[in-house]
Amino acid sequence: MSNVSLISIIDDDESVRVATTALMRSLGHVVHSFAAAEAFLQSADVDESSCLIVDVQMPRMSGVELQSALLSQGRRIPMIFMTSYPENRIRSQVLRSGAVCYISKPFRAQALIECIDKALKRHASHEDAGSVVSEV
Repeated sequence: MSNVSLISIIDDDESVRVATTALMRSLGHVVHSFAAAEAFLQSADVDESSCLIVDVQMPRMSGVELQSALLSQGRRIPMIFMTSYPENRIRSQVLRSGAVCYISKPFRAQALIECIDKALKRHASHEDAGSVVSEV
Protein backbone atom coordinates (compact mmCIF):
# COMPACT_ATOMS: atom_id res chain seq x y z
CA MET A 1 0.00 0.00 0.00
CA SER A 2 1.34 3.43 -0.84
CA ASN A 3 1.65 6.23 1.70
CA VAL A 4 -0.86 8.33 -0.21
CA SER A 5 -4.53 7.52 0.26
CA LEU A 6 -6.97 7.99 -2.60
CA ILE A 7 -10.32 9.14 -1.30
CA SER A 8 -13.21 9.07 -3.74
CA ILE A 9 -16.13 11.42 -3.14
CA ILE A 10 -19.44 10.56 -4.77
CA ASP A 11 -22.17 13.18 -4.45
CA ASP A 12 -24.51 14.76 -6.98
CA ASP A 13 -24.27 18.12 -5.14
CA GLU A 14 -21.34 20.00 -6.67
CA SER A 15 -20.91 22.35 -3.70
CA VAL A 16 -20.56 19.39 -1.32
CA ARG A 17 -18.05 17.71 -3.66
CA VAL A 18 -15.96 20.88 -3.91
CA ALA A 19 -15.96 21.57 -0.16
CA THR A 20 -15.26 17.97 0.81
CA THR A 21 -12.52 17.68 -1.80
CA ALA A 22 -10.86 20.85 -0.47
CA LEU A 23 -10.98 19.53 3.10
CA MET A 24 -9.50 16.16 2.16
CA ARG A 25 -6.75 17.75 0.04
CA SER A 26 -5.88 20.09 2.93
CA LEU A 27 -5.18 16.91 4.94
CA GLY A 28 -2.80 15.65 2.26
CA HIS A 29 -5.03 13.11 0.55
CA VAL A 30 -5.39 12.53 -3.16
CA VAL A 31 -9.05 13.04 -3.99
CA HIS A 32 -11.16 12.15 -7.01
CA SER A 33 -14.79 13.19 -7.11
CA PHE A 34 -17.77 11.92 -9.03
CA ALA A 35 -21.24 13.35 -9.58
CA ALA A 36 -22.78 9.87 -9.88
CA ALA A 37 -22.25 6.38 -8.52
CA GLU A 38 -22.24 4.95 -12.04
CA ALA A 39 -19.32 7.17 -13.03
CA PHE A 40 -17.34 5.92 -10.03
CA LEU A 41 -18.11 2.28 -10.87
CA GLN A 42 -16.81 2.79 -14.42
CA SER A 43 -13.55 4.35 -13.21
CA ALA A 44 -10.21 2.82 -12.27
CA ASP A 45 -10.74 4.35 -8.83
CA VAL A 46 -12.92 1.38 -7.85
CA ASP A 47 -9.72 -0.63 -7.41
CA GLU A 48 -7.54 2.23 -6.17
CA SER A 49 -9.69 3.96 -3.54
CA SER A 50 -8.76 3.64 0.14
CA CYS A 51 -12.08 5.16 1.22
CA LEU A 52 -15.36 6.40 -0.23
CA ILE A 53 -17.38 9.38 0.95
CA VAL A 54 -20.84 8.83 -0.50
CA ASP A 55 -24.14 10.68 -0.51
CA VAL A 56 -27.07 8.46 0.41
CA GLN A 57 -29.58 10.00 -2.01
CA MET A 58 -28.52 10.50 -5.61
CA PRO A 59 -30.40 10.21 -8.91
CA ARG A 60 -30.31 6.85 -10.70
CA MET A 61 -28.08 4.90 -8.26
CA SER A 62 -28.17 5.76 -4.55
CA GLY A 63 -25.26 5.44 -2.18
CA VAL A 64 -26.97 2.42 -0.62
CA GLU A 65 -27.24 0.77 -4.04
CA LEU A 66 -23.57 1.56 -4.68
CA GLN A 67 -22.63 -0.15 -1.42
CA SER A 68 -24.66 -3.23 -2.44
CA ALA A 69 -23.07 -3.30 -5.89
CA LEU A 70 -19.55 -3.11 -4.46
CA LEU A 71 -20.27 -5.82 -1.88
CA SER A 72 -21.75 -8.08 -4.58
CA GLN A 73 -18.45 -7.68 -6.48
CA GLY A 74 -16.50 -8.66 -3.37
CA ARG A 75 -15.14 -5.14 -2.87
CA ARG A 76 -14.97 -4.02 0.74
CA ILE A 77 -13.90 -0.39 0.41
CA PRO A 78 -14.44 1.52 3.67
CA MET A 79 -17.42 3.82 3.12
CA ILE A 80 -18.60 6.95 4.87
CA PHE A 81 -22.20 7.87 4.16
CA MET A 82 -23.52 11.42 4.37
CA THR A 83 -27.07 12.60 4.01
CA SER A 84 -29.30 15.63 4.28
CA TYR A 85 -32.21 13.35 5.19
CA PRO A 86 -31.12 11.01 7.99
CA GLU A 87 -33.26 7.92 8.44
CA ASN A 88 -32.73 5.32 11.15
CA ARG A 89 -33.63 2.49 8.76
CA ILE A 90 -31.00 3.53 6.20
CA ARG A 91 -28.39 4.21 8.90
CA SER A 92 -28.91 0.74 10.35
CA GLN A 93 -28.77 -0.88 6.91
CA VAL A 94 -25.52 0.73 5.76
CA LEU A 95 -23.78 0.24 9.11
CA ARG A 96 -24.83 -3.42 9.19
CA SER A 97 -23.37 -3.75 5.69
CA GLY A 98 -20.02 -2.39 6.85
CA ALA A 99 -20.12 1.39 6.56
CA VAL A 100 -17.61 3.17 8.78
CA CYS A 101 -19.82 6.19 9.53
CA TYR A 102 -23.18 7.72 8.72
CA ILE A 103 -23.21 11.49 9.13
CA SER A 104 -25.84 14.17 8.57
CA LYS A 105 -25.29 17.23 6.38
CA PRO A 106 -24.28 19.78 7.28
CA PHE A 107 -21.52 18.15 9.29
CA ARG A 108 -18.57 19.50 11.22
CA ALA A 109 -15.24 19.08 9.45
CA GLN A 110 -13.88 17.35 12.56
CA ALA A 111 -16.62 14.71 12.40
CA LEU A 112 -15.66 13.83 8.83
CA ILE A 113 -11.94 13.84 9.70
CA GLU A 114 -12.60 11.34 12.50
CA CYS A 115 -14.53 9.13 10.08
CA ILE A 116 -11.72 9.33 7.52
CA ASP A 117 -9.18 8.31 10.17
CA LYS A 118 -11.31 5.25 11.05
CA ALA A 119 -11.81 4.34 7.40
CA LEU A 120 -8.13 4.59 6.52
CA LYS A 121 -7.15 2.54 9.58
CA ARG A 122 -9.63 -0.10 8.50
CA HIS A 123 -8.25 -0.05 4.96
CA ALA A 124 -4.64 -0.25 6.17
CA SER A 125 -5.30 -3.16 8.48
CA HIS A 126 -7.40 -5.01 5.89
CA GLU A 127 -10.14 -5.54 8.46
CA ASP A 128 -13.34 -7.10 7.32
CA ALA A 129 -15.59 -4.15 6.43
CA GLY A 130 -18.39 -5.51 8.57
CA SER A 131 -16.42 -6.04 11.78
CA VAL A 132 -16.55 -2.57 13.33
CA VAL A 133 -19.17 0.09 12.80
CA SER A 134 -19.63 3.50 14.28
CA GLU A 135 -21.92 6.42 13.91
CA VAL A 136 -21.35 10.16 14.24
